[in-house]
Amino acid sequence: MNRSARAFWLRSPGHGELRDVTLPAPGEDEVMVRSLWSGVSRGTETLVFRGGVPVSQHAAMRAPFQEGDFPGPVKYGYLNVGVVEEGPDALIGRTVFCLYPHQTRYVVPVNAVTPVPDNVPAERAVLAGTVETAVNALWDAAPLVGDRIAVVGGGMVGCSVAALLARFPGIRVQLVDADPARAEVAEALGVGFATPERALGECDLVVHASATEQGLARSLELLTAEGTVVELSWYGDRKVTLPLGEAFHSRRLVIRSSQVGTVSPARSNRTYADRLALALDLLADPALDALVTGESAFEDLPEVMPKLASGEIPALCHRIRYDKSA
Repeated sequence: MNRSARAFWLRSPGHGELRDVTLPAPGEDEVMVRSLWSGVSRGTETLVFRGGVPVSQHAAMRAPFQEGDFPGPVKYGYLNVGVVEEGPDALIGRTVFCLYPHQTRYVVPVNAVTPVPDNVPAERAVLAGTVETAVNALWDAAPLVGDRIAVVGGGMVGCSVAALLARFPGIRVQLVDADPARAEVAEALGVGFATPERALGECDLVVHASATEQGLARSLELLTAEGTVVELSWYGDRKVTLPLGEAFHSRRLVIRSSQVGTVSPARSNRTYADRLALALDLLADPALDALVTGESAFEDLPEVMPKLASGEIPALCHRIRYDKSA
């Protein structure tokens, strides 16, 4: 059995490289997985690539199978789909999702992999981690039938939230983004679209995912009285200024955080495994293919990551393809 592998590492902020790895034989409760696809979560991973994780958040930002420490050298990532080559008989040959970085093969505990449903293509399953974030956000937000909702920020997380909201009956959903090109993605997801200056107001709920203070300020402006902004953005080491004077208090507006590192208190009877399995089930919807906007070979990652970080490649989810013969 081939136990050699290659992994993508951030050598130092702004500089990535591929490193050779020799894998151990899997233990009794472990599996060896050969990667088929992985995904670059552009917001978080490019922030890590730039070295933007503040010291106070080094522990909180660790990925489940991260090696090394911020700002680098560090092996970071959490959207991986592969096929089980060694392990329990019931899993051999199964396609699985794992919160693992970009690496051609890896060994993890059995309970770290989740089988991908047969009706979900492996190349779409790389979205599971982000759809899981959207599931948790909507558990926190608790939208109601008839709500008027805006999702501000048409990145990977915002689009995932909008895609799930499109399934709710009787609600008005509008994706709001400064890039007019996001209108095409919104149409594919079955939701409305507007630029920030043209967005519909009087919203009962706004989900903010633009990671900009302008986006958060606009989210507050779009609320009706006693409306709520659910904040999904993570700003790293940046300071954010907000207009909490003006009508913020008189209109009794609410800003609440949502963080995928814990299961929403509204669903405290669910486990992380439950949440991820639900996300994978939801990926049976082919409309979610609109969230994958680019693809590269694994060998090209050291050249691709700087372009994703700079915006030269304006991706939502950028998918990484692995050589099936490796």
